[in-house]
Amino acid sequence: MPRTGRRPGPARTRERILGAARTQFGREGYDKATLREIAAGAGVDPALIPHYFGSKEGVFLAAVEFPVDPALFIPRLLEPGVEGLGERLVTFFLETWDSPAGSSLLALIRSVVSSDLAAELLREFVTREVLGRLAVAIQLDQPQLRASLVATQLVGLAMLRYVIKVEALKSASREELAGWIGPSIQRYLTEPVV
Repeated sequence: MPRTGRRPGPARTRERILGAARTQFGREGYDKATLREIAAGAGVDPALIPHYFGSKEGVFLAAVEFPVDPALFIPRLLEPGVEGLGERLVTFFLETWDSPAGSSLLALIRSVVSSDLAAELLREFVTREVLGRLAVAIQLDQPQLRASLVATQLVGLAMLRYVIKVEALKSASREELAGWIGPSIQRYLTEPVV
C-alpha cells in the first residue's frame, strides 16, 4: 500500500529557503535577488517560497529576522504628522528593544558584527524598508541623508544601551532618553539644510 502524507524525516524546507535567501540577498541585494535563484539555492520549487513566506518581501523580512514590520510601524508613527516625530521614533525604538522582540534585535546586531553577510542583509533591510519608507514620507530635501542621520542616533543608542550597556543609558527611562535624543532626530527630519 503506497504511503501518503508527509515524507518521514525533519521538515527543513523553510530553513533551506531562509539560508539560500540570506546568501542571495547578501550577494545580490534585494532588488537583484530573485525567487527563482533563492529556490535554486535551496533546491526547492520556486512556488514554495510564496507558500512559506507570501512574497519576496516576506522571505526578505524572515531572512533578516527583523522582529517588527516597518510597513506597519512607520505609518503609525507618521500618522500624527511630522511634529513630534523624533520623540515618537525614539520611544517606539526603545519600546521595541525592551519588548520580547529585543532579543531578536540583539542577536541581529551581534551577527552583524561578526558576519559580512548579516551586515549586508541588515544594511539592505534598513536602507530599503526603514529609511526608504521614512525618506518617502517626510518629503523634504535630502531624505535619504536625513533618514540615515536618524539611524546613526538610533543604532548608537542601541549599541550603548543594550550591547555595551553603558550604565547611564542602561538605567535611564525611555521617556528621559526620548526627551534628550528626540529633538536631535526631529532636527534631522525637519530643519532646512544649511
